Amino acid sequence: MTPPRDTPAGDTGLQVRAAAARALAPVLKDQGSLAGLSESSVAPRDRALLKELCFGSCRYLPRLEALAAELLRQPLKKRDQDVQALLLLGIYQLLYMRIPAHAAVGETAGAARLLGKAWATRVLNGCLRRLQRESAALQTRVDRAANVALAHPQWLLEAFSRAWPEQWRALAEANNRPGPMTLRINARHGHREAYQAKLADLGMTARPCAHAPDGLTLDTPCEVTALPGFAAGQASVQDEAAQLSAVLLGPALAPRPGARVLDACSAPGGKTAHLLEQFDITLTALDSDAERLGRVEQTLDRLGLHAELHHADAGQRGDWSRAEFDAILLDAPCTGTGVIRRHPDIKRLRRPSDIAKLARLQARLLDNLWPLLVPGGTLLYATCSVLPEENAEQIEAFVQRTPSARITTPDDVTWGQPSGPGRQLLPQPDGHDGFFYARLEKTRQADENAPRAATESD
Repeated sequence: MTPPRDTPAGDTGLQVRAAAARALAPVLKDQGSLAGLSESSVAPRDRALLKELCFGSCRYLPRLEALAAELLRQPLKKRDQDVQALLLLGIYQLLYMRIPAHAAVGETAGAARLLGKAWATRVLNGCLRRLQRESAALQTRVDRAANVALAHPQWLLEAFSRAWPEQWRALAEANNRPGPMTLRINARHGHREAYQAKLADLGMTARPCAHAPDGLTLDTPCEVTALPGFAAGQASVQDEAAQLSAVLLGPALAPRPGARVLDACSAPGGKTAHLLEQFDITLTALDSDAERLGRVEQTLDRLGLHAELHHADAGQRGDWSRAEFDAILLDAPCTGTGVIRRHPDIKRLRRPSDIAKLARLQARLLDNLWPLLVPGGTLLYATCSVLPEENAEQIEAFVQRTPSARITTPDDVTWGQPSGPGRQLLPQPDGHDGFFYARLEKTRQADENAPRAATESD
């Protein structure tokens, strides 16, 4: 396994490790995620290190915790989860980063003082030095358990193996590698080949995406501020799989200037923007999270695009639902099991019970939105999940109870694999994330059994 690129420890090594422990502790206590990680808590030169420590440790959390249990004489108290976080961070540095061992041990142990727990310095120092001495034996011992070796919760590996009996191990291994940085080139500013040339002029190499016609994958990730024309809207960061939504909606929108389109769960706005870049449409964008809806507005402002934004629940009717739509994009809330490599804290924060809960929410959204689609209109259902309960099984159940729904998911594409009424993409180490798509057309014949808007809570 290739470790992340070198990240040398600086004079502020104690501060960045303490900051990482503060960010990781709520995840360990199931009281927070890395979504709100504030990089401003450390010096600018340490921000990349902070992010790598937090996200990398979450990526291998089940394995790191198994090793920590071997190293500690007795478990730490619940109130000392910040010390536990420091231990996990230290193990991660020794096993997966090229930081010098003396810095990984000394500065991680020393950071306990900044947390007001000087007593833990000796404990951390002893555990990490023992790992240095007995690394091979300790790793062999804990890796006897497949979920530890593959750094996934046992329930999630079992779910993968049921869904993908021949691919579950490759799926788990792909989750443990950071995803590449992929760009979507704004067609209103030019073709991707021209933008690729601009990157080359700056010494930045990129390869065209195999399936998304507007996509370029960078060979080396960078800050968005380094991208030519980013502030002017020439490019956006978006995974290749996510870019396929515009491709799948193309046949319904390209011949219909002015078509009314609903993006029902729009935040953070990547798919919203892509549709507006590609097609002459009138778009309504919803999101139930006001803060995330603000990100949609920011995205559209940067790109010089416009949509009608509503802070609303797509599972309930409101002012936004008074009109019918020619096309609806439902990028439904899901477990996120196809994007674990980008959000590794999912491994810790998700529970088996979340699958059924989210499946009920997805069904409610489908039932509420379908009556708003004009006869002959298209609904594209999407998730960033790899679990059939949220994908193929969800759409199969919807079609069974909705006689006006006709499956139009293409089967002549080169991406993904057939999965019931849709197509499933599994995460690829150097390519796209995991994603599911199913495309449905509303038949022009009136459906007497069309579902009413659902009002039950999930």
